[in-house]
Amino acid sequence: MDWWNPAIAVAGLLVGVVVGLTGMGGGALMTPVLVFFFGISPLAAVSSDVVASFFMKPIGGLVHLRRGTVHLGLVTWLCVGSVPGAFAGVLLLRLLGSGEDLQEVLLVALGVVLVLASLSMVAKSYLKLLARERRRATGHPEAPETSLTRVPVRRLVTVLVGAGGGLVVGMTSVGAGSLMIVTLLLLYPSMKAGQLVGTDLVQAVPLVASASVGHILFGDFTLGLTGSVLVGAIPGVWLGAQVSSHSPGGLVRRALAIVLLASGAKLLGASTSTVLGIVVAALVAGAGGWAWVRSRHGLAPLVWQQRRRAAPGRAGRAGHVTPIAPVE
Repeated sequence: MDWWNPAIAVAGLLVGVVVGLTGMGGGALMTPVLVFFFGISPLAAVSSDVVASFFMKPIGGLVHLRRGTVHLGLVTWLCVGSVPGAFAGVLLLRLLGSGEDLQEVLLVALGVVLVLASLSMVAKSYLKLLARERRRATGHPEAPETSLTRVPVRRLVTVLVGAGGGLVVGMTSVGAGSLMIVTLLLLYPSMKAGQLVGTDLVQAVPLVASASVGHILFGDFTLGLTGSVLVGAIPGVWLGAQVSSHSPGGLVRRALAIVLLASGAKLLGASTSTVLGIVVAALVAGAGGWAWVRSRHGLAPLVWQQRRRAAPGRAGRAGHVTPIAPVE
């Protein structure tokens, strides 16, 4: 490959916009795009995507560090597991050999992780829905601010989560955000979503650095492919972040979950007709099922209905404003 490929740069731009809009989906989208649309071997796609992520992760991490939404103690214990785990993931790929056998293993691993990432996004939305229901029941529409210094770290289980997440990232380039954040939600329910995201972003920097070193030494890293991805992805992340405050982020995240599910099914060997069937079923059954879940937890089935229901409360009586719970 030449020093850069304009088509891959455009793909990196589009993926970067999605990452900026949703805060997730970088490796989960970029690696399948490189494999499906550009014919890049799975190992080369994973290697270059991991190294590209190393230059993108610190951007979001610095923002959260300045805002004070990073639990540094939690970052430390996650890194105790994730840094060696990421390097071990690359070494495991190396031990599996090379050639068609390795590429086949990578395709299956990527497919499984993408399906899990899609399901984890659904689980994350459901956990947020439960949290909002609990806050409404206690009369607190907004989550109380939790001091990060008062959140104790569950060291052993946190190290294990970091090790498992690092292993997956080292092997597939996917999982630093989409998989680990759901586990952290379950382990630390008292932390707000922004604090969890900030903590996860900062711990992902040394994780991806470790995986990058491993892929440069033992993987199939190519400067041209990585540079092409970065040329588009970096401005794409910035553009997506600028637009995110004015766009329906929940809708984008649901579309992303369906895309990840379809990509995972394709990597696992599903036919095109089967993938199309999965997409249609996810659109129809997913929309209907989520509307039913919302209604079961005290919300209107559709977001726009919830906003209309909440609108009269914004004005309230003269001189009184009724707090409105956020909707998704």
